Amino acid sequence: MSTVNTVKPEQGTKSRAPVQSAAPEMKFASKSVPRHLARGVIGFGLIIGSIALVPVAGPATLLAAPLALIAFRGCPTCWMVGLAQTISRGRLERQCVDGVCMIAKAQPTAKTAD
Repeated sequence: MSTVNTVKPEQGTKSRAPVQSAAPEMKFASKSVPRHLARGVIGFGLIIGSIALVPVAGPATLLAAPLALIAFRGCPTCWMVGLAQTISRGRLERQCVDGVCMIAKAQPTAKTAD
């Protein structure tokens, strides 16, 4: 996900090219993979459980399904995007050169001793 900022040209000035940020946004990522997987188990459990319990407890159990949206932080697709972001965090980075952006392996940062 990238943010593109466009600037409207004023009369008598040249238009500018869109500016892209090099840092990817991590809107859906979790702090850790196990935490993200736990959110998925809760979300999918709520959806499956609410549908499976309809014959036993009636249609009122379908009210649990929207709670899955809280666990997913949106829809199941948002959860999948977040899983990919959580797994790749620190391993991949986007590099933009001359307006062309590519995903590449992140350069290891040198750790300094204090």
